Amino acid sequence: MESYDLVVVGAGTAGIPCAAEAALAGARVLLVEKDQRIGGTLHVSGGHMAAAGTRRQAERGITDSPEAHLADIRRISAGTGRTDLITAVAENAAELIDWLDERGFKFAAETPRIIYGHEPYETPRTYYGVNEALSILEVFEGLLEEAVATGRLEVWKNTPVIGLSTDEEGAVTGVTVLRRGQDVEVRATDVVLATGGFAAEPDLFLELEGAPLVSAAHPTSTGDGILLARELDAAITGTGSYLPTFGGLPDPVSPGRANWTDRQLLVAAERPPVEIYVDKHGKRWVAEDELSIDVKERKLTRVEDMTFWTVFDDAMLESTREGRSLVVGWSPEDLRAKAGQRVGVHSAGTLEELAELAGIDPAGLAATAKRYNEAVAAGSDPDFGRTHLPLPLERGPFYAIRNHGISLVTFAGLDIDSELRVRRTDGTSIPHLYAIGEVIGAAATCGQSFCSGMIITPAITFGRMLGRSLGAAAEPAA
Repeated sequence: MESYDLVVVGAGTAGIPCAAEAALAGARVLLVEKDQRIGGTLHVSGGHMAAAGTRRQAERGITDSPEAHLADIRRISAGTGRTDLITAVAENAAELIDWLDERGFKFAAETPRIIYGHEPYETPRTYYGVNEALSILEVFEGLLEEAVATGRLEVWKNTPVIGLSTDEEGAVTGVTVLRRGQDVEVRATDVVLATGGFAAEPDLFLELEGAPLVSAAHPTSTGDGILLARELDAAITGTGSYLPTFGGLPDPVSPGRANWTDRQLLVAAERPPVEIYVDKHGKRWVAEDELSIDVKERKLTRVEDMTFWTVFDDAMLESTREGRSLVVGWSPEDLRAKAGQRVGVHSAGTLEELAELAGIDPAGLAATAKRYNEAVAAGSDPDFGRTHLPLPLERGPFYAIRNHGISLVTFAGLDIDSELRVRRTDGTSIPHLYAIGEVIGAAATCGQSFCSGMIITPAITFGRMLGRSLGAAAEPAA
């Protein structure tokens, strides 16, 4: 029987700083990770963080404040997030960014900046590293080394947690882990769940998010913390908040996954579209030049299977040569070469042949192209109000690229109180059980929206705060 002041489950974005700060504050800590390496989603994330009032902003002449940050979050999320949690993040985020700076975090030179991949802030306050989220992990590795050197932190990898232990009053007293092929009981004064989301678990995703899963998430994002806590009647919050990331190509090998590295550039603010978007019936469903990515994401939730195709002809493709490419990193020659070779990328001499290859209704696509070409000729789109109408869709070869609404994060998660303790379905808090990071659901800090930096920033902020608090509360070692 092992015994610690604190067990942190999940060595990722939230768990690493929580465990390290607790050990540095004086607690005896066990950090357990089911994967063979630490970092979790930091290995696949862009690493976006958001903070107002940082030294880096001041050095660049950017005036900002936590109050302005809060106002932007409320505007983007329409007030659908947790006010108490969001306020705590905004008030502490600048200290986090300055702390990373002091620890040698390698900021991308252009940061802070405004990000347009989702609904943008009004002020440049998004930060990331030269190696995206791996730059965060580099700082965390140094922090872990310091904490391990105290003799108060152990890290067990390849060690999934398979159960939570409780006493007769329902308070959590430890965990059961699978270590080296054996069940090991670990006692702990407190347990923190930092296991991430569930965007790599289709059944749980369908249950909680109510949508089919096309995932670009880290494969360890299987909802472990949620499943463990539900055994103790933990409440789930944020259901009904799901919003897809707008568009990803199907993975060439794995069904149900999307390849985020060679995604289409679909943000109109970054690349005015030449193509049209159609559903499986060949019908358009949005103004392709809509500047609000939030509007597009919400409309995509109403498209059948959240699947659509971008359709264009060779003249449209050639016109992207001097601007932003249709697919990130692909030249027109690359796209032509991949058509018919890469899953989801098609070309044909006629629209009808293209539709057959892509799985689109041929008559519907032909009718849509005719209607769209009339709009181009007239300089006005009566159906959707598109104003950027540079070229007709009229001369082959024609191309279609299949896209899905994809999931990188999950919105539903464990309900927590303002002290980060997990709550039961009756609203009471489970003693000595805490949750931080994506396991609490993106809806807690983003509402039903994507707010730049408001998933990673809360994870690290709450991880550090909770670690310090629990570490300070631990009894000094004899």
